[in-house]
Amino acid sequence: MRAIIEASRTQVAVELDARCKIPRIDADVGKEVIFDKVLFVSSADSPVVGKPYIDGASVTAEVVGHGRLDKVKVFKFKRRVKYRRLKGHRQDYTEILVKKISP
Repeated sequence: MRAIIEASRTQVAVELDARCKIPRIDADVGKEVIFDKVLFVSSADSPVVGKPYIDGASVTAEVVGHGRLDKVKVFKFKRRVKYRRLKGHRQDYTEILVKKISP
């Protein structure tokens, strides 16, 4: 069973009993989190698409941990004028384990 949820204003595809990384949320490790903004649910018989969300659908997940992704380098360059700027950014994330998808 698969679903697409909205977590921290981003759309994330999740599967049952799978781990995935979402933008950081304020939740303690080991706690259950319920996502009620479900955009799409696909089961064995037929897919269900929301307009924009599916009424009554939810995804229950357990928070496994928090961390930071690899550094993304942003490099600006203009030729012939010795202009170079290098910036880096590391995005915080929360890793979740999807326990239940209810359509």
